[in-house]
Amino acid sequence: MGRKAGTLFINPKRFGSLHKPCMKEMAMFLSCMAANHSDMEASARQKELLNACMESQSKKNRKSWGSINYQLQRLSRGRK
Repeated sequence: MGRKAGTLFINPKRFGSLHKPCMKEMAMFLSCMAANHSDMEASARQKELLNACMESQSKKNRKSWGSINYQLQRLSRGRK
């Protein structure tokens, strides 16, 4: 079973095993915002923690998928 978001069908089993690196920090930030009625100054510490987590994730070396031309060539090879 999946969920339908507009006209897009989302299979939760496919994306359920993805690594969610900053989920804890984001949940803490959103719960602080909800508890303080969207007061940014009261949630400043959680915002800093979330920003630090996101910055550390962006600096990690990610597996490059190559250029768009490479991907298009790879797809066209399969159709021949």
